[in-house]
Amino acid sequence: MAKKKAHDNNYLATNNKARYNYAIGETFEAGIELTGTEIKSVRASQINIADGFVQIRNGQAWLDNVHISLFAQGNQFNHEPLRSRRLLLHKQEIKKLADQSAQAGKTILPLKVYLKRGFAKVLIGVGTGKHSFDKRETIKRRDQERDLRRITKLKNR
Repeated sequence: MAKKKAHDNNYLATNNKARYNYAIGETFEAGIELTGTEIKSVRASQINIADGFVQIRNGQAWLDNVHISLFAQGNQFNHEPLRSRRLLLHKQEIKKLADQSAQAGKTILPLKVYLKRGFAKVLIGVGTGKHSFDKRETIKRRDQERDLRRITKLKNR
């Protein structure tokens, strides 16, 4: 039996604005250190990464400004929705991210959140801010691809 990829379009959250506002270079897969009620909310897709970013502090990667909603059946042990969460990466990856983020104009952003073998993973990328003319080019290319798909779909009928 063929092995399928664990995160083929099985995303719990995506950051669509990240690829629009930033030119994404290198990407990394990282685990997220979550508490009990947080993982239950993540599995229910109650996570928003649109405003999130990654910081390197004291040799560790931290995911900040990501909102995980409170778990509905949680009690007084429920989590804080906007707390900083530690990312689980290798030391070499953290060092590489720290070097890249130290450069002017570079930002580390969460792109997608998904489950892989029962664990929550986040795909993070190093991005450089786009100018307005770059954004117009992105919109133009996306419209052209959409039109092309539409034309090929009509021809196949």
